[in-house]
Amino acid sequence: MERLIGIFFAISLCVFPAVGAQYKAVLVADMDTGRVLYQENAKVQNYPASLTKIMTLYLTFDALEHGRLHLDDYLIVSQSAASASPVKLGLPAGSKIKVEDAIKALTVLSANDVARVLAENLKGGKEGNFANLMTRVANEIGLSGTNFENSSGLPNDDQLSTARDIALLSMAIYKHFPQYWKYFSIKTWTYNGKTYTNGNRLLGTYPGCDGMKTGFTNKSKYSLVATAKRNGHHLISVVLGAENKDVRANVSTKMLNKGFAMLDGTDSFSQTYSVPTQNSDMGYKTYSVPASTSSAPTFSAAYNAATGAVASNDYNDSLKSVAVVSSGGAGVQFGAFSSRNSAQAQVNNVRNILGINTAIEVAPNGMFRVRANNLSESYAQSIKNKAVNAGIDCYIFH
Repeated sequence: MERLIGIFFAISLCVFPAVGAQYKAVLVADMDTGRVLYQENAKVQNYPASLTKIMTLYLTFDALEHGRLHLDDYLIVSQSAASASPVKLGLPAGSKIKVEDAIKALTVLSANDVARVLAENLKGGKEGNFANLMTRVANEIGLSGTNFENSSGLPNDDQLSTARDIALLSMAIYKHFPQYWKYFSIKTWTYNGKTYTNGNRLLGTYPGCDGMKTGFTNKSKYSLVATAKRNGHHLISVVLGAENKDVRANVSTKMLNKGFAMLDGTDSFSQTYSVPTQNSDMGYKTYSVPASTSSAPTFSAAYNAATGAVASNDYNDSLKSVAVVSSGGAGVQFGAFSSRNSAQAQVNNVRNILGINTAIEVAPNGMFRVRANNLSESYAQSIKNKAVNAGIDCYIFH
């Protein structure tokens, strides 16, 4: 049985008109509940191309979150980074780029040289070391079909991922680092007098589109992760291996339209899948994962995000006897959500399974955080361990 971690993917038994050989894999899911509305070949490995940079950005955001990096820090450009193949920003060796500009260079331009700059600056000057970290983190947060060999997505036959894994990773950024989500919605960016346009065509054409990332190599063909908000719902679509830019945009549009239409109707039987959890601090130079989070996710009880009810569970009853009162400077966050209703559902879930009362806090970017505050370090760790064992996404903050 596969453990659910935080939010849940559910496959609805519906029919969606396929475009046949025009793409290799597709998936559309609800960003808040994690329910998969439709998928084709979502667990089949493909070349991720520049969708790889989603993981590079995930690790960058983690470094920012834990103070190992700051938006106004400057990163040094090595000769190796300067010599990266296009698409690139064209930074000369020995120059510097600010971290925030580096992020924009990845989300807007998908610059391969800047991806290598981030990798080398974050992991001891060697992109290979960073790629190893990318794969380790991918495995440890539940991306079961992914292997990274570089930070950019430049061609490598061993660099592989799946539509499912890419969706999970994208949703992990949305859940774990909501304050940085805005970078995926930038349509144009000007640097050193030159203006670059985001390759995600849906940002300018699809109502409510707020991200996320494009990809292309000769072997991978054209790929697109796109997210959109409409009528209180936030959806993500993943299209891999499209024949051209028009196909990837059109298929993504159809997937999102179908997903929104399904959410306005009646859902059918569903099956659940896991979405990755976040370690509290990845600590690149001394990276380690607590024993409680090292095992692979397993199936478990279905969680109803609308009511907070758990259909069934096989967790030890002792998990429900966790004390509530503690005092200290630590806290545990059980996710960040775009709607208060989704946050309340998580509050109910945590209370029902762990016996812990949490509060809903409005984050500066408008997201709704579910948190237990004022905990001692040891108590916060105890809660995290029990939550992970029960399949609930969380991390410790200070």
